[in-house]
Amino acid sequence: MQTRRQLLSRSALLATVAALGPLLPLLARGADPLRQRAIPATGEMLPVIGLGTSRTHDVQLDDDEMRTLLEVLRVLVEGGARVIDTAPSYGNADRVVGELVQRGDVRRQVFLASKVSATGRERGLAQIDKSFEALQTGVIDLIQVHNLQDARTQLQLLRTLKEQGRIRYIGVTHYVESAHDRLLEVLKQEPVDFVQFNYSVSERNAERRLLPYCAEHGIATLINRPFTRGNLLSRVKGKPLPGWAADIDAGSWAQLLLKFILAEPAVTTVIPATSNPRYMADNLMAGQGRLPDARQRELIVEAFR
Repeated sequence: MQTRRQLLSRSALLATVAALGPLLPLLARGADPLRQRAIPATGEMLPVIGLGTSRTHDVQLDDDEMRTLLEVLRVLVEGGARVIDTAPSYGNADRVVGELVQRGDVRRQVFLASKVSATGRERGLAQIDKSFEALQTGVIDLIQVHNLQDARTQLQLLRTLKEQGRIRYIGVTHYVESAHDRLLEVLKQEPVDFVQFNYSVSERNAERRLLPYCAEHGIATLINRPFTRGNLLSRVKGKPLPGWAADIDAGSWAQLLLKFILAEPAVTTVIPATSNPRYMADNLMAGQGRLPDARQRELIVEAFR
């Protein structure tokens, strides 16, 4: 098992990334801090870029892919990020994340977010207990009701666990725009610390009511599907990055998409999923440097049409 001292230093991180691919912006601005935003409920600061695990971390613990996923974790931590979002419904992802965090000895450096997707209190508690075991931790930073399944019952359970000190924050999630109105109704009826939903250049419904409501009522937001599962990036594959991207310190199409999202102040953390250390480093760069203004955001929108 590797110790914290064996994790890559900042200079070693840059050397590793350089070997993985030509990320010149990272090499040029590697000393810049990763932007952070506060969790309204407590004021705790979170880096604006995190890591999702849906589809990317559903492997077996003895797979060779675990070595690559450990590199992703190293880049995340050494790049100043913390949030890792997973779920029991993501196959083996909960267990993989728990094992990676143990191998890297970075539990104190990461913010673990998982979910509950069950009907009924007893089934919910049983699933949550399995997540504690899989994640190999006595405290989970955030548990969210996944896709609003049995939301009222599970939120009551999560509040009890929060009072017991087993979890630090509670929230709700969904991943499609058609569920945004349902999310809003739950937020109006049930006090939560976090809400997770989809928001991107091609899925902007959250701008209408959901993001403003979170800003007004002090709810932290986790943003999923920032690339619409890669569909947005496929639109610009092979195209050169526009010259104006340099005005907002963007060195890739992925960074443009992430900076578009981060320009919305109600966004706390974006959680793109990846199993590629190079992509993890590239994503982190979106949390550094300048963010687009309203005019530049429209340029980003036009570039992906």
